[in-house]
Amino acid sequence: MSSFWFAWWDKVSRAMVLAVRSLWLHKLRSSLSVLGIIIGTAAVISLMSFGEGSMQDALEDIARQGATNVIVRSVKPPDDSSSGRRTRIATYGLTRKDYEKFQMIDTVVRHVPMRIFPQEVRRLEKMLSNARVVATTAKYAEVNPFEMGSGRFLTEYDDEEMQNYAVLGSAIAEYLFPFEDPLDQTVVINRHEYRIIGVISERMPTGGTGGSQAAEEFNNDVYIPLRTCQVRFGEKIILRQSGSFSGEQCELHQVTLTVSDMDKVRGVGKAIEEQLKRDHPRKDWAVTVPLDRLEQAERERDRFLMLMAFIASISLVVGGIGIMNIMLATVTERTREIGVRRALGAKRRDITMQFLIEAVVQTGIGGLVGLLLGLSILYGLPVIVSLFGGKLPGKLHIPSLFYSPLASIGVGVLFGLYPAIRASRLDPIEALRHE
Repeated sequence: MSSFWFAWWDKVSRAMVLAVRSLWLHKLRSSLSVLGIIIGTAAVISLMSFGEGSMQDALEDIARQGATNVIVRSVKPPDDSSSGRRTRIATYGLTRKDYEKFQMIDTVVRHVPMRIFPQEVRRLEKMLSNARVVATTAKYAEVNPFEMGSGRFLTEYDDEEMQNYAVLGSAIAEYLFPFEDPLDQTVVINRHEYRIIGVISERMPTGGTGGSQAAEEFNNDVYIPLRTCQVRFGEKIILRQSGSFSGEQCELHQVTLTVSDMDKVRGVGKAIEEQLKRDHPRKDWAVTVPLDRLEQAERERDRFLMLMAFIASISLVVGGIGIMNIMLATVTERTREIGVRRALGAKRRDITMQFLIEAVVQTGIGGLVGLLLGLSILYGLPVIVSLFGGKLPGKLHIPSLFYSPLASIGVGVLFGLYPAIRASRLDPIEALRHE
């Protein structure tokens, strides 16, 4: 048995040597025939990696909201936002009674209430009109990942004592305090001074998807204790927009609930929806379950990557057609050589193996070169794009590193088989007469 495998390996190794010699004798032609495989392999690796990077950004954006969270928002009904009613006080949204009922759900282990509204923030002669006041509790930092640039975030003591403390987003801190440290300085919000106890580092905005999930830009936020907001602003918030005044009464704009187990998230979301339908005759609320969006995005990622693989594989197929074309021409050129080998005792399967190995060697070399080219594109192109101020997210797609070279070898077998069989079927006598 061992002698059989030794003889077989001897034939294969000699065929590989002959294949490399044949390719070396026609370097330019061989390089051009392999070019399609190189481009196809590089396209598979780079497109799959850039597609993976882009989709990973979207998944991380959703994951930042927490896969075990249920987000309940107040939604202003359309009749209250029409221009004809901008002068009246719009009453809508979640109430503190709703919040107390949320707290009674056994599987909810954490709850973060928020009041969110636009407000002018002043510092001496500087004023920012598009700032966003976020009144919340210390637990906000537990469900919203961010880093403190300096100072600290709000604590439970700050909320209990209704302190006039504020934590600034990075953009508003840079605008109001361009040349000094904001810590222990004061800003004016609604005619009251707030001492700055911390500055949050720059945060990436969330990508809004419409409906109940709107895009959020955090860097212009000002965070204050929730009870301080209730005392300083009261139940009604006066909004200044385009020189006009309007008001709203919304006790809580958002409540983020953290569920103890991921399997129970959807059940809690359904229970909250049923509760709000009973307590709110009109739909002035919305429930978002990030877990649903995360799973949907993961399914979209899989479909997107399959599409990328299909598009990139077209290049491999085109490269395989080029290999077949060159191999057919090679068979015609080497007809006399085939006749000599057959006359000396070579069998049809020996001729088939020789030309098939030549095709596989070409595509194998092309696959390895394409792999290196694809990695160079993956790590080099984002650097070039960043020099022009852009961003091209890329994440190495490990499976493509194995699939693409194997696919290139498969293309060599697939498109090299017909020329190899055609060469093996040549009549030895006619081949010897060929000029």
